[in-house]
Amino acid sequence: MSGPAAVAPATSNVRAVVGLLVAFELVSGFLQGSAVPLIPEIQDRFGVGTGQAQWFTTVQYLAAAIGVPAFGRLGDLYGHRRMLRVALGCVALGTVLVACAPDLAVLLLGRALMGPLAALLPLEIGLVRDRLTVAEGRRAVGLLVGSLVLGTVLGTGLIGPLLPLLGGLGGTLTALAVLATGCVVVSYTAIPESRTRAGGRMDWRGAILLALTLVLLLGTLSKGARWGWLSPATLGGLALSAALLYGWVRLQLAAPHALVDVRAMARRQNAPAYASGFVLGAVMMAGQSVVVSYLAASPADEGYGFALATWQISVWGVVPHLMAFIASTLCATLAARTGYHRLLLLAFALLTAGYLGLIAGHDGLAPFVTANALVGLGCGLALGGLPTVIVENSTGDRTASATAVYNNLKTLGGSVGGAVFSVVLGALVTGTSDTPTLRAYVTIWSIGALAGALAVGAQLLGRRRTPSPRPAVSARV
Repeated sequence: MSGPAAVAPATSNVRAVVGLLVAFELVSGFLQGSAVPLIPEIQDRFGVGTGQAQWFTTVQYLAAAIGVPAFGRLGDLYGHRRMLRVALGCVALGTVLVACAPDLAVLLLGRALMGPLAALLPLEIGLVRDRLTVAEGRRAVGLLVGSLVLGTVLGTGLIGPLLPLLGGLGGTLTALAVLATGCVVVSYTAIPESRTRAGGRMDWRGAILLALTLVLLLGTLSKGARWGWLSPATLGGLALSAALLYGWVRLQLAAPHALVDVRAMARRQNAPAYASGFVLGAVMMAGQSVVVSYLAASPADEGYGFALATWQISVWGVVPHLMAFIASTLCATLAARTGYHRLLLLAFALLTAGYLGLIAGHDGLAPFVTANALVGLGCGLALGGLPTVIVENSTGDRTASATAVYNNLKTLGGSVGGAVFSVVLGALVTGTSDTPTLRAYVTIWSIGALAGALAVGAQLLGRRRTPSPRPAVSARV
C-alpha cells in the first residue's frame, strides 16, 4: 500500500524497534570482539599453528566481503526485516557449528556463516530510515554504531575473564551461540517491516563477480607478507583483482538494475564519504594493532615502547574504543549544532592530530595515550557521521545497499592498511633481526596522519552539498 502506509508509526513502536536493533548490534559487537582473544584457545583445542588459527577471523571477513553487498541489495528489494532475520539465522547457525565443531573444517564453515554479522548494520539503517523521521533516524544511527563499538569493547575485554567462569572454550562458544540464537527469536517480535521497496531484480552476475574480486584481493593482501610483496603470486593476484574490478564496474554501468549504483558513488557529494570510509578503515582497523605492539615493546630491548603487561595494554588499549563509543553516540546531537559537514571535518582533523600526537608523544605514556584517545574520538565521530551522510545522499530504495558498500570499503581499507603497515614493519628493522625500528612506527603514524589529512581534503571537496533525505522511488507492502 501507499499513502496511509507511509505514515510514521507511534513513538512507542519506534522506541521499541530501535531498542531491539541496538540489542542486535551489542551482540554483534560482542561476537566480533571476542574472536581474537579466543584464537589461543582455538589453537590448543584443535592442535593447529598460528597461521591456521588466524583463519578463525579471516574466513569471517572474507564471507562478509562477499555477503554484505548482496544482503544490502536484497534488503532493499524484498524487505530489510526479512533479510535481517535471514542474516541473524545464518549467524546463529554459524555460532552453533562453531560451538559443536569436531574439527577445523567445520569450525571454519561456522565462521563463514557468521559473515552476515557485517550485514546487520546496513539492514538496520534501512529499517531506521524507512520508519523514523530524519532527526530520529540520525540519533538512531548514532546509537546503533555506538552499540556496535561498545559490544566490541565488551567482547574484547570480558571474554578472557568469562572463559574460566563458563567452563572453558566449549562453554564460552555455547554461550555465544545462545546469544546469537536469542537474537533470531527476538527478531520475530516487535520489529515492523520496511515499506519502501526498490524496483527491478537482484543482480546476481554483479554479486558473483564482486565476490570473486574481493576474495581474490583480500586473500592476496592477507598472504602478501608470506609470499613476498614483489613475488609473482602477489603481483599476479593484485593485477587480476584490478582486472576483475574493472570488469565489474563496466558491468554495473551497463546493468539496468545494478547491484551497486556506481554512478551515484562517483558523484561529488558521495565520493568523499566513500573515500573517507576507506581511510577510516585503514587507520582504525589496522592502526590500533600497531599501537598495541608499541605499548608492549620494551625500552631495554627494542629501545622504545613502554613494556606494559597484557592487563595494562588492555586497560590503556580500551581508551580509544571508549572514546569512539561516546563520540558515535553523541554524533547526532553534535551534528544538530554544527552540521554533518563540519562534524566530519572535525572527526578527521582529530584523527590527524591524534596520529601526529603519537609521533610527538611516543616517549611518554600519558601523551601517547592522550593522542590515541584523540584518534578514537575522531574515529567515533566518523563512524557515526559517515553512514548518515551516505544514507541521506542515497535514494530511499538504495539505503541498505549504499551502506553495505560503505561497510565493504571500510573493511577493504583495513586490509590495505594492514598490508601497508606490515610492509613498513618488515622493511624497517634492526640489523638482521625482525624487530621493527622506532622509525618504522613513526613512518606508520605519519602515513595515518597523511591519510587523515587527505580525508579532511575530501570533505572540503564535497562541502557544497548538505545531506537531505530523498524520496523513495517506489513503495509497497
